[in-house]
Amino acid sequence: MPSLGADMDSGTLVEWRVAVGDEVHRGDIVAVVDTDKSTIEVEVFEDGVVDELVAAEGDEIPVGGVLARLRTATATGATDVSSSPGGDVPEGPEPPPAPEPPPVEPRPPIEPRSRVPGSEVKSSPRARRLAAAAGVDLSRVTGTGPAGAVTGDDLVGTVTPVTEPVSDHWTPERRERLRQRVGALMSASKRDIPHYYLSLEMDLRAASSWLTDLNRELPVGERVVIGALVAAAVARAAAAHPALNGHWVDDHHEQHPEVDLGMAVSLRGGGLLAPVIPGADRLGVPTFMDRLRTVVSGARAGNLPAWAMGTPTITATALGERGVDTVFGVIYPPQVAMVGVGVVAERPWADAGTVVAAPTVTLTVAADHRASNGHDGARFLAAVAASLAAPESLRSAPPPTTPSATGVRDPEENLL
Repeated sequence: MPSLGADMDSGTLVEWRVAVGDEVHRGDIVAVVDTDKSTIEVEVFEDGVVDELVAAEGDEIPVGGVLARLRTATATGATDVSSSPGGDVPEGPEPPPAPEPPPVEPRPPIEPRSRVPGSEVKSSPRARRLAAAAGVDLSRVTGTGPAGAVTGDDLVGTVTPVTEPVSDHWTPERRERLRQRVGALMSASKRDIPHYYLSLEMDLRAASSWLTDLNRELPVGERVVIGALVAAAVARAAAAHPALNGHWVDDHHEQHPEVDLGMAVSLRGGGLLAPVIPGADRLGVPTFMDRLRTVVSGARAGNLPAWAMGTPTITATALGERGVDTVFGVIYPPQVAMVGVGVVAERPWADAGTVVAAPTVTLTVAADHRASNGHDGARFLAAVAASLAAPESLRSAPPPTTPSATGVRDPEENLL
């Protein structure tokens, strides 16, 4: 059972997607697992043949517990042959031939849960739900997932419109367990983490103008919202200022080379999740927007992809849609910073001696004083503002570079 977040203890096996005797390849989806947060698909990380299904559907398995056993090439008798320094293989009696394993009686294929046309096609649970709702034959859909599996995104792109059925994942019992888990983490955060807080109001005139031009080029369903642009700027700034990116583990800060950005999502009916956009600092804005749609809809439907279930290195929370000007967050352990995004609104802005009406937003950072200081946080917020003042730099993925901030502080930081 994989760990899909620092606060995950176990998961329930919902469905096997393979049977004993099936050949699998790295990246294939082999099972569906249910957690308190979401229903996710489990991938296999080696090539081989399924030798045994240890867990049964409906079993609750702790993180690290065995789901299945895989017979790899080495396990079936293939070995590495090494030569002596002289290049000759030492002579000796030939070893007796390895006994052949007893034949494995393959289990009958597991009946798919969704009886829709084409349901025998390899597909994700979300794709089967959408197909059932729209009456789509999955065998007529070209899959882009591992080994050609049909994903939910493949189906959305071929059916207009497709309305995803409301998930019953968020039962009252699940919501209560999630609230208790989040409450325990937040209590530990306020008890153990020495927070400091900074805020900065940012001018979004250039960002708003550029975003309007960008959206004219994009189909309606792919247009980018201003919140995605701000979050992408946060990810780039976190990559440049790693003192705010990473985890506090065993009394030291483990800086991460990439930014796995958590996006706090409020659930309908109450509750909060923070799914992850991995490598957010390396995504251009259109791709970032696509990932954001996926994690927001997946969190609320209780059907997040596995890649969105890790532990963020920094999280952003936005309450602008509720009209809140300033958000001071609580750091989510083991992270060392939380970014708050307020409402984007027209406000008076002084520019070259003239007061104009400008769209602005207030960004805050709550940071762990053990991992950074006020100077780090101020430079981080200034970097976000600089990206939003030149938003064209966010359209494409940044070129690979050596990080400018490597933990070596500049002389000015000695002032704090």
